[in-house]
Amino acid sequence: MTDARAAPRRILAATSVSYTLVLLDASIVNVALQRIAQAFSADVAGLQWVVSAYTLAFASLLLSGGTLGDRCGARRIYLAGLALFTAASLLCGVAPNLAALIAARAAQGVGAALLVPCSLSLISRAYPQPAQRAAAIGLWVGCGGVAMAAGPPLGGLLIESFGWRSIFLLNAPVGLAGIWLTLRTARQAATATAPSFDLAGQLTAMLALGSSIGVLIEAPQLGWHTLPIQGGAVCAVLAWASFLMIEARRRQPMLPLSLFRHAVFSASVFASLASAFVFYGLIFVLSLYFQQARGYSPWRAGLAFLPLSAAMAFGSLLCGPLSARFGQRWPMCGAFGLYLAGLLLLSLLGHDTPYALAAIALPPIGLAAGFISPAATAPAMGTVEPGRAGVAAGVLNAARQSGAALGIAVCGSLLAAPQGFAQGMRDALWIAAALAVAAALAWAWTLAAPAAQAAPGGNLSKP
Repeated sequence: MTDARAAPRRILAATSVSYTLVLLDASIVNVALQRIAQAFSADVAGLQWVVSAYTLAFASLLLSGGTLGDRCGARRIYLAGLALFTAASLLCGVAPNLAALIAARAAQGVGAALLVPCSLSLISRAYPQPAQRAAAIGLWVGCGGVAMAAGPPLGGLLIESFGWRSIFLLNAPVGLAGIWLTLRTARQAATATAPSFDLAGQLTAMLALGSSIGVLIEAPQLGWHTLPIQGGAVCAVLAWASFLMIEARRRQPMLPLSLFRHAVFSASVFASLASAFVFYGLIFVLSLYFQQARGYSPWRAGLAFLPLSAAMAFGSLLCGPLSARFGQRWPMCGAFGLYLAGLLLLSLLGHDTPYALAAIALPPIGLAAGFISPAATAPAMGTVEPGRAGVAAGVLNAARQSGAALGIAVCGSLLAAPQGFAQGMRDALWIAAALAVAAALAWAWTLAAPAAQAAPGGNLSKP
C-alpha cells in the first residue's frame, strides 16, 4: 500500500524534474551567448543556431512524441527522451567547436520533444482522479514556470563561477536523478487504440520549419538574392504546401486541421505563437545587448533580467483570478497591451541609456508572458472533445516552440543586418510590438463572436 501511494509521487517528481530541465535550457543558454561567441569566434548567425537548433527540433517533433508514447508506451519513450536529453547535455558541455554544440543542442530538442508529451501522459495515468490530476499538472506546469523565470539569473551565476559549459553539465546529475526515479515506477502498456505514426507529415513539417528558420538566419550573411537563400525559400513554400496537403488527406494526421475550424482555437494558437515570438526574440536580443553593447558580465546580465523573471512568475498567478472575474477576452488583450508598452520603452534603449529604463520596461513584459500561456490554453481546450485534448495541447505547445524559433531567427537576423546593432535591435522591437498588437486585435475580434461568448470553455467543436 505504501509503495502504491509512493508511485504517483515518484512519477510526478521525475516528470517535474525533467520538465524543469527542458524549460530551463530554453532560457538559460541566452546569457551564455557572449562567452560561446568568444570561445568559438561565432557570429550572430552562429549564436542563433545555438539557440534555435534546440527549439526547432523541439517544435517539429513535439506532436510525434506523443504519438510514439501512445504506440510504444509513455514510460518507455519518456525514459528514452530523458536519456537522450541528458546525454546531449553532456555533449554540449564538452563540445569542441560550434558545429558540435549546435548538433548537440538539436539532440537536446529531440529528447525534449519525446519526454514532454509523455510526461503529461504519465501524470494522467498516475492520477486518475480529476482533482488530483489537476493539482499534479498544476505543480508540473509551475516547475516549468519557475525554471523559465530562474534561467537567466541562474545561468549568469553558473557561468561567472564555473564557465559557460557548466549550464549544460549541470543537467547530467539532475537528468540521471529523473531516470532513477522513473525506473522505480511500474511499466505501462502501450495504448491499444494508438494512432498511426504520420511519417510523411513529420518529415515535411521538419523540412518546412527547418528551411524557414534557415533562410531567416542565413539571409543577412549570404544575401536575400543569392541562390542558396532563394532555393531555401522555394523549398520552404513547397514543404509547407505539401505538409498541409498531407495532413488534410490523412485519416490520422499528426496535425488535425479540423481543430482550426473553431475560431477560438485558431486564435489561441496564434496568441501562443505570438507571445513566444515576442518573449524569446526579446530574450535573445537583450542578452546580446546587455553583454555586447553594455559590457555586462554573464552574472550581471542575468541579474538584469530579474525584473522580468519575478514579474513572469507573478503573471501566471494572476491568470485564474483575472479570467474568472473579467472573462477571457479583455485580460488577454490587456496582457498584449503590456507587451506593447514594455517593447516601446525598450526601443528607447541606447548604449548609454541608464539601466533604470530597462528595469521599468521588463516587468510589464514578464507579467504578459506569465499570463498569456495559461490564458490561451483554457479557451482552446474548451473547444475540443475530451478525446482530442492531448492532440490539442500538443498543437499549442508546438505553436509556442515554433514561435520561439521564429522570434530568435527574425530578431537575430535584424541584429546582423547592415544597419548595425542599435538599429537592428530597434527594428526587432518594433516588429515584436506590431505582432503583439495583431494578436490582441485577433483575440478581441474572435472572442467577441456570439459563439465564443455563449459558451466560454465549452465544447464548441466537432472533429
